[in-house]
Amino acid sequence: MFKTIADPTDCEVCSVIRFLNAKNVKPAEIHRQLVEIYGSNAMTDGMVRKWVRQFNDVRTNVHDEAQSERPSVVNDGLVAKVNEKICENRQFTIRMLCDEFPQISKTVLHEIVTNRLNYHKLCSLWVPKMLIDVLKMKRLGSDFLPNTVKRAKNSKTKL
Repeated sequence: MFKTIADPTDCEVCSVIRFLNAKNVKPAEIHRQLVEIYGSNAMTDGMVRKWVRQFNDVRTNVHDEAQSERPSVVNDGLVAKVNEKICENRQFTIRMLCDEFPQISKTVLHEIVTNRLNYHKLCSLWVPKMLIDVLKMKRLGSDFLPNTVKRAKNSKTKL
């Protein structure tokens, strides 16, 4: 009986597969030997066959290749289109944007509005975060913002 090895690294198992494949051992036998040494948590038979095929197709690296992340749907063109829709109607909601862009999720649209375009909600109007008070007054009306600020100070909430 052989001594079992617990928690082998993937590259260690792939090295064994490469070695046994070089000795013309069949994939089923390679899997049987891996289970015998590494236990039942060893690589599955299908994965062993996959690695054997790759080594037969001139693969030499035993390390897994880095998997690329899912490509982002957010691009400059989409951000510009969302910004145009916001400029058309400052009293929009994320749900209204979802109606305009049905292929984009609410989460992604919210991320575009808040993180990429740096807008935040100010009493039912979306305004850029970087506006100074004078510009906010100009956009919202001269009497709107001071009253809102007074109410916010009285209720001790942050704008």
